[in-house]
Amino acid sequence: MPTVLITGANRGLGLEFAKQYAADGWSVIATCRNPIGVGELAQIEGNIAVYGLEILDPASLTRFAADLGDKPIDVLINNAGVYGPKPVKAADVTVADWTPVFQTNAMAPLLVSRTLLKNVKASERKMIVNISSIMGSIEKGAGPSEYIYRSSKAALNMAMACYAEEIAETGVAAVMFHPGWVQTDMGGPNAALTPAESITHLRASIEKLTFTDSGKFFNYDGTPLPW
Repeated sequence: MPTVLITGANRGLGLEFAKQYAADGWSVIATCRNPIGVGELAQIEGNIAVYGLEILDPASLTRFAADLGDKPIDVLINNAGVYGPKPVKAADVTVADWTPVFQTNAMAPLLVSRTLLKNVKASERKMIVNISSIMGSIEKGAGPSEYIYRSSKAALNMAMACYAEEIAETGVAAVMFHPGWVQTDMGGPNAALTPAESITHLRASIEKLTFTDSGKFFNYDGTPLPW
């Protein structure tokens, strides 16, 4: 039975990832900041374990890694993310607003990935998946607003592209995906895709990945995206 680990699994895309992987017979490790009162996540049937994890807290990461021990993780999905204030133009940007978004979206996935690398390496599939955004693409997502979110996702892409090169000798791949414009709290009710549609496409694309895809940026349907 393959194992998937999903950060930010209590709502939105993370919750849908957990639902679909559990329904498909995977062993699911779902993390969120507070595992008490997680609502729908607690109602998912299947082989699922829910853990509290603060992805920016080194002590929390260390405890979590100790709890997992040597358990192999076939697919690690760095899904947890925040948007921050919007709309934002240059005059609106503050350090206080920018910092937590940058930390959560760009820094935390690397911290989680390096902490759990041994678990991913011990698996059969050896895949780290990072939920990015087309808004982090300079070619496709440029525009005169949303400095905070866009810069954080561009930084995520760069950080994980670097990490993909660093860990190449381990056989672990790291890739980035744009999930589409999805009807979540972040995407809003007028978005083009439901969470179920987005994750169905993403799971199919993840299933087709090989090590040669490491360090690349894809759309949810598996087509390459420009940096």
